[in-house]
Amino acid sequence: MGALDFGDPNRPVDIVFSHANGFNARTYRSILAPLAVRHRILAVDLRGHGRSTLPTHAAGRSTWTDIAEDLLALVEAVDSRTVVLAGHSMGGTASLLAAHMAPDRVRALVLFEPVILSRESAEQARKGPINSPLADGARRRRTTFASRQEALETYRGRGVFKSLSDAQLEDYVADAFRERPEGGVELACSPEWEVSNFVSHGHDSWSALLASGPPVRILWAEHGSTCASIVTAETELCAAGRISMDQVKSATHLLPMEHPDVVRLELDRTAETR
Repeated sequence: MGALDFGDPNRPVDIVFSHANGFNARTYRSILAPLAVRHRILAVDLRGHGRSTLPTHAAGRSTWTDIAEDLLALVEAVDSRTVVLAGHSMGGTASLLAAHMAPDRVRALVLFEPVILSRESAEQARKGPINSPLADGARRRRTTFASRQEALETYRGRGVFKSLSDAQLEDYVADAFRERPEGGVELACSPEWEVSNFVSHGHDSWSALLASGPPVRILWAEHGSTCASIVTAETELCAAGRISMDQVKSATHLLPMEHPDVVRLELDRTAETR
């Protein structure tokens, strides 16, 4: 797995942060790097993204369990004490699943806009791939450019990239592409793999939420949230005090890019809590 390592390399890892589907660790560099004064953070490239070279097998895939297992293998490899797992979108959900698999290795969870389907939709997803407009968009993505600079100029101000600052977009493009032997660059995250992530929701996020385990902090967006289904169950989920949830006003699903100060505050607060 590729990763950016922020903070003192001589101290244990405090936080492992995982990105959204189709993005990469470097996209969040300007958000996370300021925390290195107080904490050590690994921002990882999940399977099929950025600089990670783990194999991808989209055929027959139905869950994000493979990504959750990768996170646990990473925690084991760095031989850290219990860590804070944090993540955005798919990265948040994968962190939740990982903590459910090995709660003794995870001290706390901080999830920004995790993708959690309603109970009804989740039950349907366990029967096979779901329909997703986002998957349709991924299938149409342009995969090659003459250079990263061409990609940067093509993306600037368009689609989801409107929510990214100039620094975030430049960081995204830096690790979103790989050099082609014949010249130019191609997406590191293939459309096939991005689509697989958009349609494979057979994992059981609700069991992970309701089980005993480490504390869970969830930040969700005012507009177009991918975890709106759990908001209607907030009383049930938060009754035991293990889970806490708050809405971030004016935010969309790209909450971390739009409100980096909120991300830093939550991560700093959680990492400091023992």
